[in-house]
Amino acid sequence: MGWGGGRHRGKKFNFFNQIISLENLFVAWQEFKKGKIKKKDVLEFMLQLEDNIFYLAADLQSGNYQHDHYNSFFVSDPKLRHIHKACVRDRLLHHAIVRVIEPVFERIFIFDSYSSRFGKGTHKAIIRFKKFAWRLSQNNTKTVWILKCDIKKYFDSIDHEILLSLIKKQLADQKLLNLLENIISSYHQEIGKGIPLGNLTSQLFANIYLNHLDYFIKRNLSLKFYVRYADDFLVLGRSQTELAAILCKLDEFLAHELKLSLHPQKVSIQKWQQGLDFLGYKIFPQHIILRTKTKKRMFKLVEQKNFASYNGILKHCRGHELQAKLVDKIFGPH
Repeated sequence: MGWGGGRHRGKKFNFFNQIISLENLFVAWQEFKKGKIKKKDVLEFMLQLEDNIFYLAADLQSGNYQHDHYNSFFVSDPKLRHIHKACVRDRLLHHAIVRVIEPVFERIFIFDSYSSRFGKGTHKAIIRFKKFAWRLSQNNTKTVWILKCDIKKYFDSIDHEILLSLIKKQLADQKLLNLLENIISSYHQEIGKGIPLGNLTSQLFANIYLNHLDYFIKRNLSLKFYVRYADDFLVLGRSQTELAAILCKLDEFLAHELKLSLHPQKVSIQKWQQGLDFLGYKIFPQHIILRTKTKKRMFKLVEQKNFASYNGILKHCRGHELQAKLVDKIFGPH
């Protein structure tokens, strides 16, 4: 299957040397430390910053670098997630790698992939969905059907061998490929499977992996009305039967090509008029509201320091009443 874009071969594209250069490592440090300078592990790394970065560069150059172990913990966001956090040295390297290779993959990613990409995000994904839905509905005169899919245990199911093969289609720098294999193999949920939620590289790897699905949908199935955010994706159409047939093809492709499966409880085919539950919102033809779970979580967690962030979420939906309640909770009734 074609991927678009050429392969980046030869000395001109020696990405490994770009990544391990002291200039790149120090710039990556400036990006990495933002919002983290009060963390104990970051402060400890800063005590001997230059030495730590020089030693990292030397280990990478000599081939002695090995990714360290992870610290494991759980967060509720809002569902319980198992996070694996690498040490500061490794996370700095993740930033240095992404700075250099992300532009290579950005050139081949489709427009309608919205997670962990500059200038994208949840609200852009919702705007795009609404644009597609209105076009298909011919200004709400036709019924729009939506196939909504979610991949079961996506990060834990990513196959290392397949991921590396997809990366190799765009990168030919063997030292870099060895380094990426070192990082990918540093974690597994079961042998040869899984990438950690805590790594910056994992966000890029996750998009590389499902870019294979994106191309299948856009090129092989020739579907125009498709939006993906991480492992949640939508296909829009005018026929329930048509979308059911597409679902079978997607199921088969994911199983055979990517060794993934759809979450049986999170796949649906519905009418837009019923309200689409997507990315924390309930989206109707004439308005958008917050999901009930999102409202409850927001009201429970809101405080003065994060009020502006939650208030920003409400600007994208019909949330005036909730906004007033949040103001009363934080600043007292007027």
